[in-house]
Amino acid sequence: MNHKELRVGFAFCGSFCTMSRALDALEQTAARFGPVTPIVSQTVATTDTRFGAAHDFMREMERICGRRVISTVAQAEPIGPKGLLDVLAVCPCTGNTLAKLAHGVTDTAVTMAAKAHLRNGRPLVLALASNDALAGGAPNLGTMLSRRNLYFVPLGQDDCAGKPASLVADFTLLPDAIEAACRGEQLQPLLLGPAG
Repeated sequence: MNHKELRVGFAFCGSFCTMSRALDALEQTAARFGPVTPIVSQTVATTDTRFGAAHDFMREMERICGRRVISTVAQAEPIGPKGLLDVLAVCPCTGNTLAKLAHGVTDTAVTMAAKAHLRNGRPLVLALASNDALAGGAPNLGTMLSRRNLYFVPLGQDDCAGKPASLVADFTLLPDAIEAACRGEQLQPLLLGPAG
């Protein structure tokens, strides 16, 4: 499949400290694959933080994608029945969203988009950003690593001394991870050395 024919969805969850890197990854993804469908959790759509205002993030996503952001469960549900995407990336994927996906909870636009997309047997790519991925979130990570059509952006400890249970994906590898997932492959190496 030609890169520009790939229908890519890009879903944002509320890891606000990684949002600027996620927007950079969105730019890279759109540059490689063409128009991207942006999706956000309710937290991203409504929460202003010290990292920026929700409205500003949403407008920037729409500028990059040239499309309106999907921000409700009802808007996300048709992704499956209508087969709207070839691949869906969740970047950043929080530990909260990882837990919901591991347990079949679909109470946000992102988790609904993922569930609806996976019903078609198409690849879901997760770019994890979680402070407890190697602690309370470890069982969810293990569960998701064994799922069909589920791929991870290579990840590592972002601050092994200060936050030893934290894992963050290398968002710059997202376009390569998407390509690999579309071939049915996990981009390797999955585990990266400590950042810095």
